[in-house]
Amino acid sequence: MAENSENQYSGQLSQGTGALREREGGDSRTAVSGILEQDSAWLDRKLASDRNFDVVTRTIEVGGREAALYFIDGFCKDDPLQKLLQYFMDMKPEDMPQDAAHLLKKSLPYIEVDQEKEWEKITSSVLSGIFALLVDGYREAVLIDARSYPSRGVEEPEKDKVLRGSKDGFVETVVFNTALIRRRIRDTDLRMEMMSAGKSSKTDIVLCYMDSRVDQGFLEEIKQKIRNIRVDSLTMNQESLAECLVPGRWWNPFPKFKYTERPDTAAAQVLEGNVILLVDNSPSAMILPTTIFDVVEEADDYYFPPVTGTYLRMTRFLISLLTYLMTPTFLLLMNHPHWIPEGFSFIMLQEPPNIPLVWQFLILELAIDGLRLAAVNTPNMLSTPLSVMAALVLGEFSVNSGWFSSEVMLYMAFVAIANYTQANYELGYALKFMRIITLVLTAVFGIWGYIAGLLVAALCMCCNKTLSHRSYLYPLYPLNLKKLRNRLVRRRLPRARQE
Repeated sequence: MAENSENQYSGQLSQGTGALREREGGDSRTAVSGILEQDSAWLDRKLASDRNFDVVTRTIEVGGREAALYFIDGFCKDDPLQKLLQYFMDMKPEDMPQDAAHLLKKSLPYIEVDQEKEWEKITSSVLSGIFALLVDGYREAVLIDARSYPSRGVEEPEKDKVLRGSKDGFVETVVFNTALIRRRIRDTDLRMEMMSAGKSSKTDIVLCYMDSRVDQGFLEEIKQKIRNIRVDSLTMNQESLAECLVPGRWWNPFPKFKYTERPDTAAAQVLEGNVILLVDNSPSAMILPTTIFDVVEEADDYYFPPVTGTYLRMTRFLISLLTYLMTPTFLLLMNHPHWIPEGFSFIMLQEPPNIPLVWQFLILELAIDGLRLAAVNTPNMLSTPLSVMAALVLGEFSVNSGWFSSEVMLYMAFVAIANYTQANYELGYALKFMRIITLVLTAVFGIWGYIAGLLVAALCMCCNKTLSHRSYLYPLYPLNLKKLRNRLVRRRLPRARQE
């Protein structure tokens, strides 16, 4: 359809301005012709400069030749553009080079410049914020990269906070993010490879890796998957990219990627031989491949001494396990009170429940998510009254009214708070879904349902292969004791790594 519209426009243009010259290697519909009137008319039509107020066109004279400058308002640095315009206007005809290549080499005092003859690449560059200069007689456009994207400061991420360590974080501009990693890895082996995806959005995707440490086969597989993406745009940025990279595994809730907004974490993963994907307009990095042990790790594990880091890591593992097992185990024991040891008889319900326990747990699971959504959408000035209402109405009054047992409220409060001991939202919801499935199975089938729920959770983790086709539970399965010890115990940095 796009090709047909270009053919129609080419015919209209030839009727209005005469037959367009053909040039070696292609037709003027796909490449710059060198006739400024025709090239400007084509680009004006393509960019709809008469209707798009932010598409700015400036006609100037460069060394006695007519020229046109195209750029997007809001993406430009005013000072460099003003100096370049002044320089172009002051050029004398005898100083004007005969082609774009010599202009870039001898007469353009700017660092990031290039030349391009294909219209598709020229229009894509202009829409991404690059200036395009068309000069009469030049069969290439001069591209000047003086972009300045709107961005916020690289302050500490709200979600990935640490007690120690650096306080900078990724932002929505991919060039800033690559610079934050470059600042930490000053090695010629570091690669920042640019790709794009999306027919309309043409979203920039940067693959960051160490060339001598990465699995080259896995790297090539990731590149091929990105090249094969056939979507109109990556509407949801990283989530859209993730769904394109791993199609057909929607049923498994366990996270297939680890996301981080911390440059130090991303740099550490690159040094370990992993691949980092940076997506433009997204303030976080995707880490590939990812296992369950990668998801649970956090930066604080390494910003404290080995003993403290090991304690924090083991505590996080234990609490994550308890968030899954706490409520199903309590329900199983309440259905079989004779299994409770005599010393733990205090966990028994003090009063008979008015509503079956399984329904209490399921209602509270839904209520907790409702409170979380309300907190996200509540203005800051109303967050305190909302917290008071939640504590009084849904806490004390719901117990006194007989809707919920106090023991059920206690365990669900622990589960709700414990979910925030690790920063990965996907893992928190995966444990939530497994917990609900185990609750329902336990209520219906008793001990066999409880066992079946554990098997479902284990099966989901075992079947959740990483993008490198390695086990999601590695090094637990297949078992590698040395690497498993390193995953569980925070050890001192090896001498080789310090060097």
